[in-house]
Amino acid sequence: MAKQLTADDARQSLAAHVEAKGVEIFCKYGPVLDWAGLQRLLSDEVYVRYPCEVVFDAGPLEPGEFAVPLQKGERPEEGFTMFVHPIFMTQLDLVPALVLYQLVALNYGVFASAHEAETFGAAALGITRDEYYDRLCELSDQLGGGLEAAPVAAASGCGGGCHCSG
Repeated sequence: MAKQLTADDARQSLAAHVEAKGVEIFCKYGPVLDWAGLQRLLSDEVYVRYPCEVVFDAGPLEPGEFAVPLQKGERPEEGFTMFVHPIFMTQLDLVPALVLYQLVALNYGVFASAHEAETFGAAALGITRDEYYDRLCELSDQLGGGLEAAPVAAASGCGGGCHCSG
């Protein structure tokens, strides 16, 4: 008799999958993912499930949120706009870390959690989850720091407004 899969099995499988995809991104686009590399990544259907463009506009962002992907039309296949806080417009080298966090929500929707977003982003950048989390907190501090956690788009967890003391 086959073992029945549990929700925990599914979470572990997703975590392993996003980590593997992150490592592949690091190998293909690393060791430093810059703005130009991010643009190539966003066009790579192997790693980005739906078309996605980055727009610097805080309009759709919640307080303390640094980025959020929003669906352009009725169907995800119509693409997404990744809204990034305009404070980062002059810091393009920092944008990939912000976008990587939200790509998990774009690719996996409600199945993605903060844990998967951190695992994916860290692997794609070739750093530990703790280092990646610390980097996100530092970037969030530019938005005022110490804010209440904002949700990951389509999932629960840190949207950049993590509980960091500034």
